[in-house]
Amino acid sequence: MAGTAPYLLAIWGRQTSFRLMAIAVTPPGLPPQDFPELFERVRPQMAALELFMRRELEQFEPEIRGMAAYCLDTIGKRLRPTLVFVSGWQGEGVVSDDLVRAAGVVEMVHLATLVHDDIMDRAEIRRNRRTAAREFGPDAAVLLGDALFSQALHVASQFPTTEVCRLVSESTRKVCSGEIMQTLRRHDINISLAEYRRMIDLKTAELFRVSCFLGARLSGHDAGFASAADRFGHHLGIAYQIYDDLVDFVGEEQRIGKTLGTDLATGKLTLPLMLLLDRVAAEERAAIVAALRGGQPIGLAASKQRMQELGIATGVVRAIDDELAVATQALAPYARLAPVPLMLQLCAMLHGQMAALQQGGPVS
Repeated sequence: MAGTAPYLLAIWGRQTSFRLMAIAVTPPGLPPQDFPELFERVRPQMAALELFMRRELEQFEPEIRGMAAYCLDTIGKRLRPTLVFVSGWQGEGVVSDDLVRAAGVVEMVHLATLVHDDIMDRAEIRRNRRTAAREFGPDAAVLLGDALFSQALHVASQFPTTEVCRLVSESTRKVCSGEIMQTLRRHDINISLAEYRRMIDLKTAELFRVSCFLGARLSGHDAGFASAADRFGHHLGIAYQIYDDLVDFVGEEQRIGKTLGTDLATGKLTLPLMLLLDRVAAEERAAIVAALRGGQPIGLAASKQRMQELGIATGVVRAIDDELAVATQALAPYARLAPVPLMLQLCAMLHGQMAALQQGGPVS
């Protein structure tokens, strides 16, 4: 279990109490948390990405072009493109066509996965508007997601090297594998922490990882930094998925901008639920298990209240902090390289989101 985040070792070995796990540890060495500055610095790259995505819409058949535009024209965070741009940072205002194309590829893959996720989760809202499944129907939406996947790989195939297409296609397969694993384990309360980590590693961390690797690789950095960026993206991705699993229980739909409570409703056992099941008495545990197995639901409000009463959120924050610490350590030998301070600001941004979530403030 070399390289495993400390929270997993602690839980597997029961080497610490959940009360101690609830003490959040902030990874050292994070730069000032000036998030508006970070996004302002990548504004030229994002503007180029938006133009690229608009041009790609023309590649879709006229009959479905409007549907594709509905998915691609979003007001999301564009986090994966940001990872590409900051990992391949070449200076203020420098826009690399290769990085823009790579960012477009990973974003299209990501958006395709969201279309499919919303179908499986029966979600109504995504980014403050109706999901593609709700707008066009689930049958058309699943094919629309397939079309987005296909276009992403088409763009990847246009790089002069086959490496980009190979990496993106492998990552796409892994993302789908992670989703399949989670789908097959719905309503299963016997998922181990190792299995949970494996699923989020595939379904979420994989695209974070490949985004950072491609950014470093395509911008000409050596193999050492590309490997460090790869590891950074991997652990940052795991942290973000654990955070997203927490948001599903303790967030507010109006602030988050998407349907919440889908994990419990669809029987997904995530880290917040694992910690909750470990803390409650036998009778209450049986009720939660019944809800996960599709029986009488306990309701999102009730589970949210219990998580607040038992301090589950702070236990989950500790797990996120552990992943961010490993991500930060991966970049330590390359602290003098231009991309590193910007990459570390993404860790700080997640800390800011966690703080806002716990304090009831706005969360993006």
